[in-house]
Amino acid sequence: MINLKTTLFLAAILSCLSVQSTFVYAAEQATNIEDDEAEESIDPSRIYVDKKDPYLMIKEVAGNTFKRFADEQRAIKANPNIIKNIVREELMPYINYQYSAFKVIGKHLKNTTEQERKEFVPVFREYLITSYAQVFTLYDNQAVEFAPAKDFSDNKIVAVDTRIIMSGRDNIDVSFKVRKNRKTDEWKAFDMIAEGVSLLDSKQAELGGVIRQKGLPHVTELLREKSERDIVFKE
Repeated sequence: MINLKTTLFLAAILSCLSVQSTFVYAAEQATNIEDDEAEESIDPSRIYVDKKDPYLMIKEVAGNTFKRFADEQRAIKANPNIIKNIVREELMPYINYQYSAFKVIGKHLKNTTEQERKEFVPVFREYLITSYAQVFTLYDNQAVEFAPAKDFSDNKIVAVDTRIIMSGRDNIDVSFKVRKNRKTDEWKAFDMIAEGVSLLDSKQAELGGVIRQKGLPHVTELLREKSERDIVFKE
């Protein structure tokens, strides 16, 4: 079992993504999001979690992230923005943010230019980092059970099922969607299903209308502003 901090953190990460499968136009673009992912900078001094097994990856990444969060509590209390660095270093190498960014654009992709998309992706990434980091201030110590791993050898997308154990309340079923890159055979997270509802849809619903009315550059600047906000601990 692993505490609720793990699931809440991953849930927050994935809830910042969105959309349904309005993806045909993207496949025709030079930036092929099926397999060409934005590259994370690699620190040769770090030991990275193996991305070949989606089930173990989710567990290990969560464990590493929360251990570091616990180890740096004193520094974090003095400067909460340190949490952004933890997210950037511990979580982002395992999140397919480019795939998710394009899916957020969804059916509006054909109305954007390559340059607009190129500018949107890194801003979307920083927005996710800030969003994830803020969630670190909301944890408790409830337990989470991970369902046994299944054979994923023939799958491109798998669901890592978990259950949040709630004292005195119904437990909450949560499933993390993880996608395989067919070029590298590595897996990265891109969605979360909570009680049967995809949290990807919420972000597409939030931003889709703005993209349609005001264009992708406007949304890029909107997310840039949000990504620059300081992390704060709320009572």
